[in-house]
Amino acid sequence: MKLSARNQFKGTVKSVTEGAVNGIVTIDIGGGNIMSATISMNAIKELGLKPGVPATAIVKATSVMVGVD
Repeated sequence: MKLSARNQFKGTVKSVTEGAVNGIVTIDIGGGNIMSATISMNAIKELGLKPGVPATAIVKATSVMVGVD
């Protein structure tokens, strides 16, 4: 599959926190770096995401905001 998103980080699923509708998936992308994403439980099940499964975090965003007091 080809994607227009250029920010692709290969890694391994570290954890999956299930919710009623969405879940949080964390992926260890190496070098002590962890990425997380909130995705639907349907997607988690369809992709077979669970700890130890290889996965790629693909980021396509027009902006990312972080704030502190």
